[in-house]
Amino acid sequence: MSPFTASVAEPMLQPVGDEVLAAQTGKAVGVSTISGFVLNLLSQWQLPNGESVSATGTLAVSKTATGYTAKTGATAIVNELVSQTNQAVNTYVSGLLNNGANGATTTGGENVQVNGVSQVTQVAGNNNVGSNTATIDFSPTSAASQILNGQTSANASGANGLAASIAFNSTGAVLKLTTPAGVATQQVTANATQSANIAQLMKIAGNNQAVMNQLQLHLQTSALTANQLRLMGVQAALANMTSLKK
Repeated sequence: MSPFTASVAEPMLQPVGDEVLAAQTGKAVGVSTISGFVLNLLSQWQLPNGESVSATGTLAVSKTATGYTAKTGATAIVNELVSQTNQAVNTYVSGLLNNGANGATTTGGENVQVNGVSQVTQVAGNNNVGSNTATIDFSPTSAASQILNGQTSANASGANGLAASIAFNSTGAVLKLTTPAGVATQQVTANATQSANIAQLMKIAGNNQAVMNQLQLHLQTSALTANQLRLMGVQAALANMTSLKK
């Protein structure tokens, strides 16, 4: 071998047990990098006659010295333009909302199952606008919450089949808007028996509808201390040394 030729050491793999991997919450081994999160949900439905339904919710979880604290907020709103006592007007409005859809229906979207994020939009009608938006970000700074009123659920309903609801429970969150022209839902599921998923669904069977599903999940990361950074540097150096062949 020439004195000027350097040999390249083959990489050596070190097995890691399941008990170690199960405790990891971030990219750094041995370091819990996620210190909290904020989940914001917002859904709105604007009907062509000026009526609207909406629901918002927030779940904020932060890490403390002794565990975690959780704060919630939920609102549901139905804006009507006609009185429920005016049956003739209500009947006319109900027909107006579905006029031109030719009796069309949208089905099947609620049965889609995806491990991760699923966004389904089904439209039957003309001049409709709909958007499903989900944003997931990491940052050491805390995220702004939409509302924190201490409520874990909210419901609102009115004439002509208008309804809005949102609820946080032990397995996640469920939001639903109902109108004569369809439904809009958002669902976040996370438990020990199935994979976590985020599902956004719109089913529009009408004309001139404006619908929006918006979800924001902010994961707050904890900064590494100077000692942790030094320890990681020493571990990396030792790993490189042991991979060299003698």
